[in-house]
Amino acid sequence: MPADSRDRDASTLGPGRHWPVDAYAPESQAAPEPADVIGVAIRIPEPFGDTLQAKRAEFNDPLAHAIPAHVTLLGPTRVPRRQRETLVEHLADVVAQVAPFPMSLRGTGTFRPVSDVVFVQVARGISGCERLEQRIRTGAYAVALTFPYHPHVTVAHDVAEADLDRAFDDLADFRADFEVEEIWLYEQDEMGHWRAVRPFRLAGEVLAR
Repeated sequence: MPADSRDRDASTLGPGRHWPVDAYAPESQAAPEPADVIGVAIRIPEPFGDTLQAKRAEFNDPLAHAIPAHVTLLGPTRVPRRQRETLVEHLADVVAQVAPFPMSLRGTGTFRPVSDVVFVQVARGISGCERLEQRIRTGAYAVALTFPYHPHVTVAHDVAEADLDRAFDDLADFRADFEVEEIWLYEQDEMGHWRAVRPFRLAGEVLAR
């Protein structure tokens, strides 16, 4: 049974808990099959991650303390627990094919008017994110996207227009440079908070830059 990735197009590791409770219950089974809501992302390292998460709180985003600063590779996806090891093996295969790469964050962008999101832009490292996202989104996790993949770091989502404007302006000069050496498997708890549960080190061959 494939993973349920109906939130694949989410711009961030968001709520992701609107699946019906019987989504994995066989007809002969009264109780639903145990499953977890997971995501895969690049963590924004310190001090940049804490700065962006604190800024998100300043912009009155109710999810600021539930979602660490990150670049999404696989949005909220419900995976039956019996398939957890298969997921781990899949991610291990992915990172074996992709080498570490530099990432630079520069300024802000927005998905308005399509979506009320303001984000910090990925200025360097886009191709590395795309390689990871494309390899992760295969097999049981393959699904057509409604919108093209666009790596970014969300800093305001579904907040008042004034807060979106403030986020766009306040972080217009934001700068961060770091090396992406691993990706993280995240899991959402019952309170809706996302926690990093396991890193996967990028181990592909490093090409000349």
